[in-house]
Amino acid sequence: MQDSPFLPGVPAEAVTAALRRSPGNELASGKFASPESSAALAANAFGWFLTRPEALPPLPGVPMGQPQEVEIEAEMHFPWRGGRHPWLDAALTTATTLVGVESKRYEPFRPGKLVEFSEAFDRDWGAGMAPFDRLRRALMTGQGGYRSLDAAQLVKHAFALHHQAQKRGRGAVLVYLYAEPSQWASGKPVDPARLNLHREEVARFAKAVHGASVTFAPLTWAGLLAQWQTDPALATHAAEIARRFGPL
Repeated sequence: MQDSPFLPGVPAEAVTAALRRSPGNELASGKFASPESSAALAANAFGWFLTRPEALPPLPGVPMGQPQEVEIEAEMHFPWRGGRHPWLDAALTTATTLVGVESKRYEPFRPGKLVEFSEAFDRDWGAGMAPFDRLRRALMTGQGGYRSLDAAQLVKHAFALHHQAQKRGRGAVLVYLYAEPSQWASGKPVDPARLNLHREEVARFAKAVHGASVTFAPLTWAGLLAQWQTDPALATHAAEIARRFGPL
């Protein structure tokens, strides 16, 4: 009998509905069932909290407060009509803060993507977003120098979070939640040099956008699960994530 795509306690119908709303086509395409699926990891980890947001503690090292609402596959609209808008793996709403979570598993160790920004981004985002806008301009001219980190995606997420947080009267935090796997699902080792490059680029990105209106908070999956493992209410869920997805 094939295992369910969802871990024990995850509300399957709610998670399935969220996945079907998103443009990734994860379920129908079969990508969700891949042993290297990042979407499956994020949807199972945070989907468990959809019906119990009060059980999710503030993420370690993230200025946020206690979550009141948890969403997965959350669309964050830009301040314009038409076009595509960012989809975050999770959105956590507290009394003071809108937290967007972008999760990565194996993506940083695959070939990079082409950097693209539409003309719609060339606007006044306000002084508080100047660090992100400077980075956007550098990336457009090929001066960003990011080969492992998808810096362009993070910049777009930050602008969208900024807009949505302002509309909701909250502060904004962009959490970059990433794994550091030692091997691919096939058993082939992940190149340690790629792991080191990714860490260096995450640190450089954080320095570049420090002080912006959207706080950038990098966090490893290992660090998040270590927190959950110490919570009696979450220890079983953390153990199930480790069992299903292996070392992160």
